[in-house]
Amino acid sequence: MKARIPKHREFIIQFAEDYEKQEECWGKLQEIMDEYKKQGKSVYTKTFIEDNEEKVKALQAEYEFTYTIEEK
Repeated sequence: MKARIPKHREFIIQFAEDYEKQEECWGKLQEIMDEYKKQGKSVYTKTFIEDNEEKVKALQAEYEFTYTIEEK
């Protein structure tokens, strides 16, 4: 079977190896994705990064992680 996945960009989130609040933060990141999907949009939508980057930056200020945006 073949499946064609459209080219898209992704947030690549990185935590320090021993960061204690990692699970809590992953939960909040998942909430951002779930909220976006409830709007009828896909994480593969061309504007996913632009629509959610401010929310990710707000979490970054609260939790200790870095992120990059990669094109896949």
